[in-house]
Amino acid sequence: MTVTMYGIPNCDTIKKARKWLEEANVEYQFHDYRKQGITAELITEFFQQLGWENVLNKRGTTYRQLTQEQKDTLNSDNAAALLLEKPAMIKRPILRIDTQLHVGFKAEQYSSLFA
Repeated sequence: MTVTMYGIPNCDTIKKARKWLEEANVEYQFHDYRKQGITAELITEFFQQLGWENVLNKRGTTYRQLTQEQKDTLNSDNAAALLLEKPAMIKRPILRIDTQLHVGFKAEQYSSLFA
């Protein structure tokens, strides 16, 4: 089993998810958007498996800083370009287990994924 977590290290949810994985002795790679970047291909894969609305983080400050027009015109076509430019707007964490993607962190969810 290959496990990769995508996100940014200073995010509280990422910290909780990483702690859970470490305590459960799950080996994983951490992909830091800020250091390792993100590609259009990766965003496309996220959208295809999870749906663009599930990938877009509307609760963060980066989203709130968008203009009302940007928010009103967001769709599957322009959201990818926006996330490529502002990866902090990608919901965190996105967890890849082999080829399957999962978004967000809840201890119960991770318990069932790694049962």
